[in-house]
Amino acid sequence: MSTAFSTADILLPRNTDMEKWAVVACDQFTSQKQYWEETERIVGNSPSALRLILPEAYLGAPDESERIAQIHSNMDKYISDGIFKEYKDCFIYVRRTDSCGRMREGIVGMIDLEKYDYSRGSFSEVRATEATVAERIPPRLNVRRGAPLELPHIMILIDDPSHTVIEPLAGEQLETVYDFDLMQSGGHIEGRLVTGESAARIDAALTELGSRENFEQRSCVKDVPVLLYAMGDGNHSLATAKAYYEELKAQHPDEDMTTHPARYALAEIVNLHSPALEFEAIHRVIEGVDPRDFLIEMTDKIGLTDNNCPQYFEMVFGGETYRAGITKPTSNITVGSVQEFIDDYISRKGGTVDYIHGEDVVRKLSANPNTVGIILPYMGKDELFPTVIKDGALPRKTFSMGHAEDKRYYVEARRISR
Repeated sequence: MSTAFSTADILLPRNTDMEKWAVVACDQFTSQKQYWEETERIVGNSPSALRLILPEAYLGAPDESERIAQIHSNMDKYISDGIFKEYKDCFIYVRRTDSCGRMREGIVGMIDLEKYDYSRGSFSEVRATEATVAERIPPRLNVRRGAPLELPHIMILIDDPSHTVIEPLAGEQLETVYDFDLMQSGGHIEGRLVTGESAARIDAALTELGSRENFEQRSCVKDVPVLLYAMGDGNHSLATAKAYYEELKAQHPDEDMTTHPARYALAEIVNLHSPALEFEAIHRVIEGVDPRDFLIEMTDKIGLTDNNCPQYFEMVFGGETYRAGITKPTSNITVGSVQEFIDDYISRKGGTVDYIHGEDVVRKLSANPNTVGIILPYMGKDELFPTVIKDGALPRKTFSMGHAEDKRYYVEARRISR
């Protein structure tokens, strides 16, 4: 393979109701269990990716271990029941119509975890765009450890302003392998099989995109390692895959792991320059705190004012919304200054923080007692690659690519055990 992204042996369900099979990424609707309860109702007894994932709304639940054991059992059963058809050495060209009617194109393949490093300041070919929280990996590792299959909600961005990699697939004659509506306002999705010459063209286009000459022309920087793949969604999912692979290598120091399936992780690459791709802010809801004390300390630490400032946000509590400018920023971007304060405050006084994609949800949750909502401005997507190249990873949960319903749904799977 020429770059970190390559074809894979991809599993797709057959003779299955695909609208019940595909469910949204497990890290969505973490504060809205009613979404997952409705998904459970829709799926019923049908085969579904819901049976192969652990929605993060249930992380830390008393029955977490039992849920994980059942997931592994379900994977074994689906394999033995012959639910999957395997497509060898291929990509899947994805055409996703989101809840707003926009069509986002992508390619599903696998990422070489030897070429990925999520640590801050990494110069690997595949890099995290936001800080990876080590504490978030172990519970996800419990799901992956011992699992025969993986299902991806990872989306990785490429900086391809000339549209050389993904977009040409729209004009090629490719076999359609799935085409259906997604549940719960998820829009529509179509997948086409990419093999042979079409797959070779993608590989060649990615190799050219990742050449030093092309990279320097796009980024206007020299003498720095090439950044070809930047994480969009699923950063902690890919970090978990990396941690599991490193764990396996440590457990088998004398074994050649070059071709072990766990060396790779399924992911979808998407062009940053897709007109259907928009960055949205990820907001904060802090629970278990005294809103007035939180405001007083925040005002003191980062200099809140009601005047206009380059860094600003809205604070919501007690049914009221307050616009606040930051006069003493501690980061180059608003979310960095806000997150540093939240982390410090919670470490000293307690409370919990959740990361929310919709303003309306923030306002609803902030009406609860002892709760503060933070509504943040969005970061332009044209700032992503230059910021990661020059400054390294952004603060965690800096941006989101679209509404929660528009996140990746689980459709494809891949074997990760021998």
